Amino acid sequence: MLAIIGGSGLTQLSNLDVTRRLAVRTPYGEPSGALTFGRIAGEDVVFLARHGYGHTIAPHQVNYRANIWALLEQKVEGVVSVASVGGIRTDMRPGAIAVPHQIIDYTSGRKNTFFEGGEQPVTHIDFTEPYSAQLRRRILDAARACGEAVVADAIYAASQGPRLETAAEIDRLERDGADVVGMTGMPEAVLAREVGLDYATIAVVVNSAAGRADSLHGIRLEDIEQVLQQSLARVRRIIEQLVLRA
Repeated sequence: MLAIIGGSGLTQLSNLDVTRRLAVRTPYGEPSGALTFGRIAGEDVVFLARHGYGHTIAPHQVNYRANIWALLEQKVEGVVSVASVGGIRTDMRPGAIAVPHQIIDYTSGRKNTFFEGGEQPVTHIDFTEPYSAQLRRRILDAARACGEAVVADAIYAASQGPRLETAAEIDRLERDGADVVGMTGMPEAVLAREVGLDYATIAVVVNSAAGRADSLHGIRLEDIEQVLQQSLARVRRIIEQLVLRA
């Protein structure tokens, strides 16, 4: 069974035939909301809204550990994260969809590991390739199968939020090699790695990053929702193909 974590704008899957909802508690507290179980194209999936089903949880306040643990307990085969991002690279214009292959973490103060506490041994994990190559390949194959153009490689910069970045900060991220910027990529990716879950991201570019293109002098937040909804219809088609090809 595949797990899908929905970000901004994706608090539910319209193509999900819901069978049940399950409220859970974990050793790390409550996840963002109840787990929603259902079927897409006849295949079982479980869905979780990262920011809560009313979109009330800010990126820096998400209980990422509880979310990942709750999905782990359902014995999912992998986790697909859907996230909205700002585009830094010139081809990452609003409406583009990318499947990142690398991540740079600029967050701070978030609970970012399961390996803590006096009873836990010091544990290091390899994070050279932060996303599952196998799951990324499946997403790219699904996109091709349904005729949706996606960018196959991108470096995701995870910023702290909830504010958007300054133009100077985006300049810095660009110098660091980042192609897109979002607020939820970490510690979600590393927590999934710690517990052995395949994890990959479908990143939806909803605006040009600060100081870029049509965001040269500011980001028009009112334009984001329209781009997001149009793009999420494409994401749903990719997800449907993904579960069909499992």
